[in-house]
Amino acid sequence: MTDNLMMQDHSTVEYGFRRVIITVTAIMCALLEIIDTTIVNVALNEMKGNLGATLNDVGWVITGYAIANVIMVPLTSWLSQQFGRRNYFAASIIIFTVASFLCGNATNIWELVAFRFIQGLGGGALLVTSQTILTEAYPAEKRGMAQALYGMGIIVGPTLGPPLGGYIVDHYSWPFIFYINIPIGIVATLLALRYVKSPNYGGKRKASEVDWLGIILLIVAVGSLQYVLEKGQERDWFSDTTIIVLTVSTVVGFYLLIWRELTIDNPVIELRVLKDKNLAVGTIFTFILGFGLYGSTFIIPLFTQSILGWTALQAGLLLVPSSLTTGLMMPVVGQLLQRGVPQKYLVAGGFAIFFLYSFWAYQILTPTTGEGNFFWLLIVRGAGLGLLFVPITTLSLSTLQGKEIGEGASFTGMVRQLGGSFGIALISTFISRETFTHRADMIQYINPYDPAVQQRIQGLQQNFMSNGITPDIALKKAYQMMEFSVLKQASLLTYMDVFLYIGIFFLLCVPVVLLVKPAKSKGKINTAVH
Repeated sequence: MTDNLMMQDHSTVEYGFRRVIITVTAIMCALLEIIDTTIVNVALNEMKGNLGATLNDVGWVITGYAIANVIMVPLTSWLSQQFGRRNYFAASIIIFTVASFLCGNATNIWELVAFRFIQGLGGGALLVTSQTILTEAYPAEKRGMAQALYGMGIIVGPTLGPPLGGYIVDHYSWPFIFYINIPIGIVATLLALRYVKSPNYGGKRKASEVDWLGIILLIVAVGSLQYVLEKGQERDWFSDTTIIVLTVSTVVGFYLLIWRELTIDNPVIELRVLKDKNLAVGTIFTFILGFGLYGSTFIIPLFTQSILGWTALQAGLLLVPSSLTTGLMMPVVGQLLQRGVPQKYLVAGGFAIFFLYSFWAYQILTPTTGEGNFFWLLIVRGAGLGLLFVPITTLSLSTLQGKEIGEGASFTGMVRQLGGSFGIALISTFISRETFTHRADMIQYINPYDPAVQQRIQGLQQNFMSNGITPDIALKKAYQMMEFSVLKQASLLTYMDVFLYIGIFFLLCVPVVLLVKPAKSKGKINTAVH
């Protein structure tokens, strides 16, 4: 059986011009999907006004896409076997491209949400299938470089989305953030049909053999979890009946899904592949990577816009040097892996550098922190992410062969997305609650009978009165200004806490990584990866 898998694994390896084209196609599709995850963030206000929607309604443009994405990722390996990888990959690009056109032409908010959901179904498939195609196109000894190239799209994409979206919205209109996908999608479809192979792993099943119950349980469990993570903070978590019901649905759904997939002969998700130690360990580290990647991409723009008053475009552009640093790190890390540097040392270095970035941010945050203060800080962030992504992904897939590679890529893809969702949900909840805790701690020191406080209020009142405001309204505005100042300082302390706690968490990961002993390859084909 192992020999057969090795032969099939070898049959997918490409050389020369074909490998270049496949690499470009895979990265193009991964980048397309990842950018579309964040590009809409800066266009929500435009959509809200143009489509006559509320802020809660327009939030579903993001939530619907994320739910569809996370549902589709674990199904991708099985669907590739059912329909053939080339056909499935090309169909996913077509679905994504057509849905992009429909999103741009939506006439109301719920049309847009529906088309974004369809786009997310195609996008989730693109992400994992691109990784599988790229991994199998390279011989085992060069898979570190393959993951480096793939990682450039995964890491750079989330930070390119906001500035690109901001530019398009400022100079054109929001539908064009979807229209730009169309020419890229057409080219990618043609390249996929011409160059992508469909290895035969004997996984196609009749309709009667399909694990329909497993598919339903997966949709219920993963869809409910993603909704809870996306909307939990907005709905005040467990004070909301919908969140409680969907949390129960998540727990029960995952329990039944695991039981079903481990007891059926033809599962839709092959959980048994997690018996591979490297994949199991890599999956945990991938979750942490997703937490750090999406969490830090979320927190920096939020701080600069809410505390420093920057525009969305300014905040998005701030992250570009960090992404470029990560992109430049990828080939270097790939070369180090090819030369035999153990993955765990690179991962430990990445976690240590990410701690340095977080602690540095904790030290420099003030209400007047400038763009120059962030530059080298974010360069360090980019270097840390560069050291994390490639070794973790290579470790996860290093001892897998044949169809196991697609199954492993599905797990890591889903877990990375969920890690990001957990990170954003945890950070947003912490900011919301800790800000009011800091405010309560600070407000007790502001005594209205204190001469310094009275002098400050009187100064503010006089300032408002000089602009023609009556004394009573000016006094009210003075108190509001004092409250605003306290709340802003409380928010600043909260952001500092976020960076400090994230840094400590990543520092604690360093000794854990160094204690990991990677499993040996199951066959000669993968020994060079180590």
